[in-house]
Amino acid sequence: MGKTISCSVLLALISCFYLLFATALDTITPSKSIKDPDVIISQNGVFRLGFFSLANSTNRYVGILYNQIPVQTVVWVANRNRPLKDSSGILNISDDGNLVVSNGKAEVLWSSHVNNTAPNATTAQLLDSGNLVLSNGEDGASSLWESFEDPSNAFIETMKISTDVKTGRKVELKSWKSIDDPSDGNFSFGIEPFNIRELVIRNNNQLYFRSGPWNGNIFIGLKYMYTDNLDGFEVSTDKPPYYMTYESSNESMLIYYELDSQGKFVEREWDAGKGDWSKNYPIIQTDCDVYGKCGAFGICDSMKRTICSCLKGFEPRNIEEWSRGNWSSGCFRTTPLQCQRDNNNGNGAGQGDDGFLEMKMMKVPVFPARSSIINGECKDQCMKNCSCMAYAYDSGIGCMMWSGDLIDVQKFSTGGVDLYIRMPSSELDKGKSSKIIVITTVIAGIVVVITISALFLWRRMAKHKGRNRKRKQLKHQFCSENKGENSIGVKLHQLPVINFEELATATNNFNHAKKLGQGGFGPVYRGTLDDGNEIAVKRLSKASGQGLKEFMNEVVVISKLQHRNLVRLLGCCVEGEEKILVYEYMPNKSLDTFLFGMEIMEGRRYLGHSRQSDFRVRIIFKE
Repeated sequence: MGKTISCSVLLALISCFYLLFATALDTITPSKSIKDPDVIISQNGVFRLGFFSLANSTNRYVGILYNQIPVQTVVWVANRNRPLKDSSGILNISDDGNLVVSNGKAEVLWSSHVNNTAPNATTAQLLDSGNLVLSNGEDGASSLWESFEDPSNAFIETMKISTDVKTGRKVELKSWKSIDDPSDGNFSFGIEPFNIRELVIRNNNQLYFRSGPWNGNIFIGLKYMYTDNLDGFEVSTDKPPYYMTYESSNESMLIYYELDSQGKFVEREWDAGKGDWSKNYPIIQTDCDVYGKCGAFGICDSMKRTICSCLKGFEPRNIEEWSRGNWSSGCFRTTPLQCQRDNNNGNGAGQGDDGFLEMKMMKVPVFPARSSIINGECKDQCMKNCSCMAYAYDSGIGCMMWSGDLIDVQKFSTGGVDLYIRMPSSELDKGKSSKIIVITTVIAGIVVVITISALFLWRRMAKHKGRNRKRKQLKHQFCSENKGENSIGVKLHQLPVINFEELATATNNFNHAKKLGQGGFGPVYRGTLDDGNEIAVKRLSKASGQGLKEFMNEVVVISKLQHRNLVRLLGCCVEGEEKILVYEYMPNKSLDTFLFGMEIMEGRRYLGHSRQSDFRVRIIFKE
């Protein structure tokens, strides 16, 4: 009985101790800090906060990592620019109520830098969202600092990338210097107010990439971006602070985004099957995505071998640089706008004799002026202002107009909007004239092709008729010369006259690889007719001196020698100087094997000769 009570008390004490410990498992307090290599873990074990090192480095950092992913994945680093050189680090709440990282010499390497009126009641809690929140415990709800508001290079669910134009405060990603060095790199990623909100990447504070304006559904300067791609994303641009955040609707899918050291905004999705993160580049995909690649009034097209060219009516400002592939100097207008000439001549700011060149599926230039006027009035509004160089219309944005240089124009293969470039009518007329010339040339070319084709067809038909007449004459000649021998005459009458083109096709144009052998009067080729039958084709050599009479005599002799063990003569061909005999093709071995069961010769199929009219004819046996 006593043992039972003692065990019950012991279990109760263990349970109480566990509950007390569990409440502090995800929290740092003034009395509870973490030392290397200790960690705290979020309530459901999604993230952990603690000390770590990167590959190829002995430096120690304090950061937030995915806890249940077997691959070390860091989403936030506290002391990224001041690493610990040993394992003496400690993360705690200091006397002034700030969260700090210090080394064994009590030197502060990183701090949350907040003013705290109640330092003794301050706690830092790691949430399952991956957000580390420093709060004042007086009311239990006031947040003093959050890791989400001081991000590193990772953009994770429920985090907000934001810009407050009233206070000037920006929450943006900052790339690592390299994969093994989390210190501040060259690139930053954030949301830029401009006249219309856009996502931007900067390289050392210089504009490096822009997404194009937000139209309420998508950023219109991103290729292959549709509303479906933004499942879970929210972009707020109605009033400051402007922000972008996301929360995946698929709980089984783990995705986060990273600004890598090369300035690419990378989507990473966990692949449980491979046990690693898959990678996708949803923003910067080609050189054309780099801001201002082709300079002012240049257009970038990644589908072309030379990606940069000038807009119509413009020429490169520096030919030598362009020839070396440096297009940053851009282009200049070759013919002034008519409205500019009118202004210079003192004719006022009238509309002038200008027009607009339509360019479809374009990434619009940077810095558009926005107007709420309807689409039909956009062109007229731009035409009235001589400084208006281009306009475009999007139903979610309204009318966009550009003055001054047109920079960062890109041609898309899909998506984008229609962009209208202001040009003098003389340049537009050149385009129309060029189209007329092209159309006329095409029509003339078609007429020539049809004429040549008709002539070729007529000659082919005439040639075909001539061959048919020649075949009939040849058959008649065979029959008349052998009319005394009825059986032979019948066979000759039944003997087909085969088209030379058919035999050329069957032997692959008498290809050497098809050659079976060489006789005194010409080579023999193996061939295959259109119906699949294999044949042996004897082509009389022009140097043999054999004439039509001798050729006909050979046919007569072979016809007389028809036998079940002899190779059959299937047909002949007489066209021009060509005289050809066509036999059935048989595989190797000779009649000797057939009759006596012994192989006297391997290979080709000749037994002897016969002579008629002083002309030798090979007698070929079945093998």
